Amino acid sequence: MAISGGRDDGEPMGEMNTTPLIDVMLVLLIMFIITIPIQTHAVKIDLPVNDPNQKNNPPIDPVKNKISVDPAGQILWNGAPIDEATLSLYLERTRAMNPEPELHVQPDANARYDVVDRVLAVIKKSEVTKMGFVGNEQYGNF
Repeated sequence: MAISGGRDDGEPMGEMNTTPLIDVMLVLLIMFIITIPIQTHAVKIDLPVNDPNQKNNPPIDPVKNKISVDPAGQILWNGAPIDEATLSLYLERTRAMNPEPELHVQPDANARYDVVDRVLAVIKKSEVTKMGFVGNEQYGNF
């Protein structure tokens, strides 16, 4: 009943013990897996950079600039559509000019009040000193 390899006659086992060989092979396999550099699958793309000198940005007029709000809620800077963040950027640039250009605000009579209110809040936050409302005669028919 001794553990001698399956025979009961007491002869030594003639087969090779492969357990240590398998252990060494598994350790080597794990070491190779760990040392292999991780493959990163990346696609190289050149994304556009937001350049303030791009031609599609509406220019800041050194004399006067006009902000309009159309009935669809679109904010227009000198006729070109912009968002509130860009509006804030343009207003800061006008504040840095010497002399500061005039700012004409002309919301459409059918423009949503909340959009006009947000535009006025951006103007107030930028601390523009030369501002006026133009086109108030359109409100006389209401």
